[in-house]
Amino acid sequence: MLQGIAVAGLATLLGCVPAGAQSPDSELVVLRGAADDGDAAAQFTLANHFYQGLGLHQDYEKAVALYQKAADQGLAAAENRLGTMYEKGLGVSQSYGRAMTLYRKAAAQGNALAQYNLGMLYETGRGGRQDYAQALELFRKAAEQGQADAEEEVGYFYQRGFLGARDYAQARQWYKRAAEHGCSNAQNQLGYMAQLGLGEEQDYVQALDWYYKAAAQGNANAQENIGYLYQHGLGVETDYVQAETWYYKAAGQGNSNAENQLGYMNQYGLGIEADFSQALAWYGAAADQGNKTAMENLKTLSDRLQALDMELWQATKAEAQQAADRQAARRVRIANLQRQITDLEMDAQLEESLAEPNALAANAPAIGFERLRKEADKYRMEAAGLRAEVAGLDVLAASSAPAQ
Repeated sequence: MLQGIAVAGLATLLGCVPAGAQSPDSELVVLRGAADDGDAAAQFTLANHFYQGLGLHQDYEKAVALYQKAADQGLAAAENRLGTMYEKGLGVSQSYGRAMTLYRKAAAQGNALAQYNLGMLYETGRGGRQDYAQALELFRKAAEQGQADAEEEVGYFYQRGFLGARDYAQARQWYKRAAEHGCSNAQNQLGYMAQLGLGEEQDYVQALDWYYKAAAQGNANAQENIGYLYQHGLGVETDYVQAETWYYKAAGQGNSNAENQLGYMNQYGLGIEADFSQALAWYGAAADQGNKTAMENLKTLSDRLQALDMELWQATKAEAQQAADRQAARRVRIANLQRQITDLEMDAQLEESLAEPNALAANAPAIGFERLRKEADKYRMEAAGLRAEVAGLDVLAASSAPAQ
């Protein structure tokens, strides 16, 4: 018994378990020991635990300190993640310049994710200057390593014609590569091109197939697109219940078009009983994001209700505010879950990359390759649990009323 207390005390002092925990995580104690001994892979992995709050209290500052130690040893994965911390201002003051410097270091070592991240800063101009040519070069380098998001970006450049004429054939080729690697944005774009007939024959059935693939991964744009096809009977029989279901999923992630459509369906009773308070709430949510159609719909319905009966208008507006508050709480919860899922999946990939013998050259991690693979599995299991929670929040409680 005394021995157990001593071990627990040691683990707490090391910062490996939250105070008050019933039992220590011996694996984290070993991981901390390896990190203290200067093992870069262990420092990176322990930093991930602080970053995610897995087995530890979430602490971005401690994560940054550990990422920095690993980065100082030239670990590209740590340089990249440290760049992300600076880009987002997590545990440090936000600095796009510092983020670019760190991304460049990791990219120079061939880190595909860093090449993609650096490319995004050049594409958006957040790093100080917008440079499509530089962005495309970086996306291509990452794409050559099979980085799916980078492949999708190359396709997007061709679709939009950022550096010349639009080339739908090239765009589709790159989107398909990214889609095969599981990129939901690419799958959605392939659906969009099929739906509109961009560079190919218009095909609603094929569009729906691509949309379903992307929606299965939680892609909000694809979910909204599925809702649109069902609402208007394009490639499928008109089905307002299906339309509402998919719009509700997309609205949970803040898709303003889906929010506006839910407002429209509630206002006119499409497949459901008309509900002006819900219509106002959904229109308001979309309007707050700058959706011009929703702004017009909100004003028109508000003016009509006020002209009809001021007492009814006041009651409806009060109910709409309650509904809007519930919708907002749901969106915030889903956004937090989606962010955690994305981070966990990214960390799983990074841990696996460190488990490749060539990744660390002759310096094999002290914690061993198998431990790194187990870490990746742990992150994926955690992500799966969070996906199940998101799925629960996507279920309509009744009509289009937000789930309680």
